[in-house]
Amino acid sequence: MSERKIALVTGANKGIGYEIAAGLGARGLTVGVGARDAERRDAAVEKLRAAGVDAFGVPLDVTADGSVTAAAALIEERFGRLDVLVNNAGITGDRPQEPTVVDPEIIRTVVETNVIGVVRVTNAMLPLLRRSRSPRIVNMSSRVGSLTRQTAPGAETGPIAAAYSPSKTFLNAVTVQYAKELAGSNILINLACPGYCATDLNGFRGHRTPEQGATAAIRLATLPDDGPSGGFFDEDGPIAW
Repeated sequence: MSERKIALVTGANKGIGYEIAAGLGARGLTVGVGARDAERRDAAVEKLRAAGVDAFGVPLDVTADGSVTAAAALIEERFGRLDVLVNNAGITGDRPQEPTVVDPEIIRTVVETNVIGVVRVTNAMLPLLRRSRSPRIVNMSSRVGSLTRQTAPGAETGPIAAAYSPSKTFLNAVTVQYAKELAGSNILINLACPGYCATDLNGFRGHRTPEQGATAAIRLATLPDDGPSGGFFDEDGPIAW
């Protein structure tokens, strides 16, 4: 069994997910690059290895039971445990998303990836995480999932979105339930907000870099054993729910 900590980052072939993988690798972790697209996944692994990261590819579609089961089996066979899981894979969904005109199928598709996909992957990886001395789970959220922020007069919350923003609110609530159930174990689970980063998710309009966006997730993935669980954080600290 490897003495190096083992991490899995979903949606790690590009953007913030890639930078999370790079950051964890730079801290000495062996990193699984979870992604659906084989070509992009292989390219990301090659790039990470060229930078000195001990990386390996994990074929992974978070919306497919068989794919997630196979990913867990791959990590089981190769390492026998998992120390860090970062649920980063996510989508914004098609438009329009104004609630009076949104196609319910758009909401269903976004929730399937952004919420149910997180539950699917987390539950598949939990047996492996329970074998770790200091297991950490990080779920990538967003400030737009904060109801406090969404209802604050004058707050900048982006476009009206009946699918994406509520999916992050849903993810926040589910993560709290995980934290309550896992209380008393050594598993710490938290939510990370990357900020408005320039990625293909927003047409590269963000004012932060993906590397900056990875900061909070990397910190939460490497928390000490007395760190928080069930919290919602950006790189500056807790975020109002």
